[in-house]
Amino acid sequence: MKVAIVGCGGMGNVHALSYMNMPNVTLVGVCDVDFELAQELSMKTGAAAYHSFEAMLNETDFDVVSVTLPSFLHKEYTLKAAQAGKHVICEKPLALNLEDAAAMIQSCEQNGVHLFVGHVVRFFPEYVQMKQAIDEGKLGRVGVVHAKRIGSHPGDVKPWFKDADKSGGVIADLMIHDIDFLRWAVGDVKSVYGLNHRVNEMDYALVTLVFENGAVANLEAFWGYHGPFQTAVEIAGSKGLIRSDSQKSSSLQICKAPSSSEERRFAEVPQSPGFSSPYELELAHFIQCIREGSEPIVSANDAYKALEITMAALESVQTGKSVYLQPSPQLGEETA
Repeated sequence: MKVAIVGCGGMGNVHALSYMNMPNVTLVGVCDVDFELAQELSMKTGAAAYHSFEAMLNETDFDVVSVTLPSFLHKEYTLKAAQAGKHVICEKPLALNLEDAAAMIQSCEQNGVHLFVGHVVRFFPEYVQMKQAIDEGKLGRVGVVHAKRIGSHPGDVKPWFKDADKSGGVIADLMIHDIDFLRWAVGDVKSVYGLNHRVNEMDYALVTLVFENGAVANLEAFWGYHGPFQTAVEIAGSKGLIRSDSQKSSSLQICKAPSSSEERRFAEVPQSPGFSSPYELELAHFIQCIREGSEPIVSANDAYKALEITMAALESVQTGKSVYLQPSPQLGEETA
């Protein structure tokens, strides 16, 4: 399987190094408008470097492309790849509005290619175990969930993150991980209420989800934290509760703002205590789905649903009111 990458920033590097560890997968091309980034990744991997996606399409042959570009460019390059007959692995969020997301899904279907979306939390072992505990009934009926995801502001490294029209802000870029996980683990969402405060170098959000089964989740996301990236989840049910806290593995944490002398080329990437990288597990799974024609753990429709909840949260932030979601069929299904 020949793969290529468009976008050689932090996630492009993660994808590239993951592919390098996979048997029977060859990374043949990497491209970025910042050609220096493409050249640096080429030196690490041996893949050819290109200054544009069009040049890479014309000069090398590949089966799959990872779209690891800023979020506002996901639609444009997914459509280009689909029209060229290439399978697409797109980083989350799928898009920054539902119309673009639907167009991406439709184009991939019409061109007979697969579309996978990098909701990588489904591949973190601690989150998989929480999902299994719920499915096996160990917690009984889920009642209340608390989840948080906080870290430094990626806009300090990549300024486009500070432009909500390009990144979607902390809800669309960061909190969407927990939105997708909880929809997968707990069920469909009935209503959404959101608060979001942005000031200077901080972007803080608090969102409450009410699920169709009656469970309630409070989600917190924060960019601007002067310390390492961290996550925590607590799920309480009628028979017990389960907790995961990425900071509990060490007894002492000293948090400070990075000094101006520290060179930071890329935004930080969440890590897992597991032996295998969740990103490598995710990408290997997507490649296997292409080879076997099997259904992925996270589908393009799942990514659309996560974005739908995200858009409801952003609407609630603007209106100050809860937003109620209407049950909708899977994309591609005909309505009666």
